[in-house]
Amino acid sequence: MVLTNKTPEKQVNLLFDRVASNYDQMNDLISLGTQKKWREKTMETLKVKPGMNILDLCCGTGVWTIMLAHAAGMSGSVIGMDFSKEMLKVAERKIRDNQLEKSISLVHGNVMKLNYPDNHFNAVTIGFGLRNVPDANQVLREMLRVVKPGGVIASLETSHPTNRFIECGWKMYLQVMPILAKLKGNKYADYDYLHKTSEKFATPDQLKGMFIAAGAVDVSYRLFNLGAGALHIGYKKS
Repeated sequence: MVLTNKTPEKQVNLLFDRVASNYDQMNDLISLGTQKKWREKTMETLKVKPGMNILDLCCGTGVWTIMLAHAAGMSGSVIGMDFSKEMLKVAERKIRDNQLEKSISLVHGNVMKLNYPDNHFNAVTIGFGLRNVPDANQVLREMLRVVKPGGVIASLETSHPTNRFIECGWKMYLQVMPILAKLKGNKYADYDYLHKTSEKFATPDQLKGMFIAAGAVDVSYRLFNLGAGALHIGYKKS
């Protein structure tokens, strides 16, 4: 296994447990609200249909999971999976508030090895999670394994701006991010880790190549904020 994130899993798990209670608020602050738009545009691109059976990996506090459930409707079902129990507790409260208990199931699990049969889901998604797993290539292979032939796998992730000047500004902003987090009462080291994983993760073209290497076909990506974010989509061969 070639590690794409060399930080020990236990350390990453503890980090997300610590930040769970105000993770959404910090994301809004750090991204200047842009991640909400990224998700909205992602949903427009995915075109989730009523009745779809969806697996949402690294679901965190359930933001994308809930959007997927609304789109899949009462006839559909969504499973949200995460390794952080504290994140899942936040997600569970949100699901109750949205009265989606019948549409969403939450699972505490390891996205590196999915406990589901082959060809099971209509779609498998992962939001802001690929850069935090030990081996993103393994996760992509698992996503493709459990999705049905013709089904879609999708990753929404922070990325690398294509314009050099924008990239320079984005990197400077990411360096300020841990300071903003500390001012809000968070640990500097936690958000320093998050900004470093963003900087070190694959470029859009590299991630497209990883999708293809995993076996996905018709792979494409869409950039947000001049490359600060990227949505990658691939399909399982029919």
